[in-house]
This record gives sequence, structure tokens and C-alpha cells, in this order.
Amino acid sequence: MTDPAATLLSAEAEAALARERLSGTVTQLQERLDPQLLVREAQAVGTAAGRAAVEGARRNPGAVTGAIAAIGLLLARHRIIGFWRHRKASRPVPAQPRKD
Repeated sequence: MTDPAATLLSAEAEAALARERLSGTVTQLQERLDPQLLVREAQAVGTAAGRAAVEGARRNPGAVTGAIAAIGLLLARHRIIGFWRHRKASRPVPAQPRKD
């Protein structure tokens, strides 16, 4: 038979160890989720991404120009289509045939 006092001491020791591990985990989470740290990390990632984008644009100016032109045409498609439709509709139709 096991001694109840020894079992109780063992359970208390395990509980204390579990509390210490939990406390350490909570402390680590608080450090990781510090708002100032998150802002600094986001700024660093954003700055690195911006620099990479600028370097890519410098190495491939034609691709960047093509992409910007495609986006511009996509955004202006309704105006372009309206221009061509309006242009066809505005041709004058003679009321009487011309006599030459």
C-alpha cells in the first residue's frame, strides 16, 4: 500500500512544478505580445518589404511599367468603353441624301 502522505507530497510537488511551467509560459506570451515589440517588428518587416520592392522595381523597370499600365487600363475601362460608344453614336446622320 502506498502512504497517503507521500502521495499527497508528490501531488503537491507536481502541482508546484506545473504552476512554474505555466507561469513561465504566461511570461513568454506576455513578452511576445507586448504592443511596442509588435509595432517594432511590423515596422521592420514593412521596411524590409518596401526595400525589396524598390530593388525589384530597379531591376525590372519594364515589368513595373507594364503592371502599372495594366492596372491603369483596368481602372479606366469604363471610361475607355464609354469614349468609344459615345464616339460612334455622335456621328451625324444626314437628313437628306447629298446631291453631287
